[in-house]
Amino acid sequence: MHNQASARRLAVALACGIASIALVAPAAARDLTIALSSNVNTLDPDKSTTVGTDLSVAAHIYTPLVDRGPDLKLRPGLATKWQAIGDTAWQFTLRGGVTFSNGEKLDAEAVKWNVERVLDPKTGARNKPWFAAISEVKVISPTTVEFVTKGAYPDLPDQMSMFLLMPPKWTAQNNPSVAALGSGPYELVNFSSGDRIVLKARKDYWGEKPAFDNVTFRIIPEDASRIAALQAGDVDLITQFPTSEIARIKAGGKADAGSVPGTRGMFIKLNAMKPPFKDNPKLWHALNLGIDRKAINDGLLDGLAQISACQPLSPVYFGYNPDLKPMPYDPAQAKKLLAEAGFPNGLTMDLEVPTGRYIQASDITQVVASQLADIGVTVKLREMEFGAFMNKYLVAKNLGDSAYFGLGWPTLDAGGS
Repeated sequence: MHNQASARRLAVALACGIASIALVAPAAARDLTIALSSNVNTLDPDKSTTVGTDLSVAAHIYTPLVDRGPDLKLRPGLATKWQAIGDTAWQFTLRGGVTFSNGEKLDAEAVKWNVERVLDPKTGARNKPWFAAISEVKVISPTTVEFVTKGAYPDLPDQMSMFLLMPPKWTAQNNPSVAALGSGPYELVNFSSGDRIVLKARKDYWGEKPAFDNVTFRIIPEDASRIAALQAGDVDLITQFPTSEIARIKAGGKADAGSVPGTRGMFIKLNAMKPPFKDNPKLWHALNLGIDRKAINDGLLDGLAQISACQPLSPVYFGYNPDLKPMPYDPAQAKKLLAEAGFPNGLTMDLEVPTGRYIQASDITQVVASQLADIGVTVKLREMEFGAFMNKYLVAKNLGDSAYFGLGWPTLDAGGS
């Protein structure tokens, strides 16, 4: 997922992600309303790598080649089985007779077109790095497709769980950023960016009957507003709210609430491509020692998060090292290293914070700023909407001094992608 340059920007690990969830008891009607904490910026699954908004909505409309179940294990999607062919190829067997909702065939030729679209530089696909190891796609038969890779790629089936398949002819004639037509269980009724997305169940869906007839995703960025909408019965499910609200929601008697472990690690990325962090590992180390992760977890997250153990992985990842330990909190040593790094009189730095995306991001970064102030580092927080942050970071390639960021891989493998 990251080249060497961007990997160098990763320095201060905080905690592995958690997700807070609250829902009301299902009513007799087969309608569901879900409140999202940030905007859905695109419906094009190749133009986003954002789970929880863009790709999570698109996954209801489009079918992946391979699916991943609630237990995080792979299961059939469009492909019913897959096998390695030597060291540098994978062959997938597809379901026969599957079509997009406009009648286009979803066969091996369509799969080949989807891969070529992602790899075409003209597409500007955000997910291109996930599939860059594919050198050729061979159509063996309408229901058999083979991926030839540049080297051994044992994670390819896992990566395909994030590969949502689009109809070639329809895509050529429409703007898939604001419209959508797939082979999944739901079809798009309305997309109003910043407000809501409305889906309805497909009557001719080839798979298991969808659980709901109509699904509405409402964009409600403010935590308090999402909670109020849940308690008023205006929405049925909310996520990404402060863990301190879990007990209050449950006590209200109108909804249940809880938390589940996340697979994303939360970090402060230090921009080591420019001063003051360029080629200054003592400064990186000083900031690491100046953050009290346990205090953040206990004070803000009710102890529900797992403190990162010097690796951007949680225990569900293959390659997670249980022998590594979290960075200790040592402000005295942090001050010493800060001076040795060239800042005996302290340091001033910006910290960019995307809002509406990560749980309690504002609260956590405010505590981080306070803790770093104790070692002589002045942190200026720069909050911005998540979509604007991603455009600044990935499109304009203009990361500030540092940024609060989440990191995860769909392969659930230490090798990433």
